[in-house]
Amino acid sequence: MTLAPLHRLGRRPLLLDLFCCQGGAAKGYDDAGFDVTGVDLHPQPRYPFRFVQADAVAFVLQHGASFDVIHASPPCQHDSDCQRLQGNTHPDLIAPTRTALKTTGRPWVIENVRGAVRKLERPVMLCGPMFGVETYRHRYFETGGGFALPEPHHPAHTVPQAKMGRPIPPGHYGQFVGNFSGVQHARTVLGVPWMNRDGIRECIPPAYSHWIGTHARYSLRARRVAA
Repeated sequence: MTLAPLHRLGRRPLLLDLFCCQGGAAKGYDDAGFDVTGVDLHPQPRYPFRFVQADAVAFVLQHGASFDVIHASPPCQHDSDCQRLQGNTHPDLIAPTRTALKTTGRPWVIENVRGAVRKLERPVMLCGPMFGVETYRHRYFETGGGFALPEPHHPAHTVPQAKMGRPIPPGHYGQFVGNFSGVQHARTVLGVPWMNRDGIRECIPPAYSHWIGTHARYSLRARRVAA
């Protein structure tokens, strides 16, 4: 496979989106000014950007250095409270993903859920109200390759949250996990109008990755100036 070279002056920097699913993270990085390529082991017909069906770890080992920044969201089911309660077993790919990312020499981000925090190194937690997103969806982000994120202020959870799987009462936030009620409402709240229920359950709200991508752009510019 032949990939585009690293961006030149005036071109958008290249972002590799590993384990991309339906593209919540990708949309935020695109909004932040990146040219995004997604990789997933499974077909992702709803993915809104360039897509390659491949094993993510193998792909980054072969092609990761061709990108400016790499984002990885290893499957969270291994560390999901719901999946553990149901007795489901899933592979734990955080450590292999980190090892592969470190070989690229590029700035990178690993995202996962609360259950995986013990496996992440100094992660930054992001939550919907930090960005005006009306849901409490905590996600944790480890960075490396010379890239770091500030720890944003975490607003208090003052708005009540609907019970899992129940309709959302007025004045409440939805959880949007499991067999949740109100797909169209979730699309609007999270900013992912192209997604179905399966994608919404697992997605990173684009507002989160837009914030990360903005900091990544600053970091890339600082590196160019220093060089």
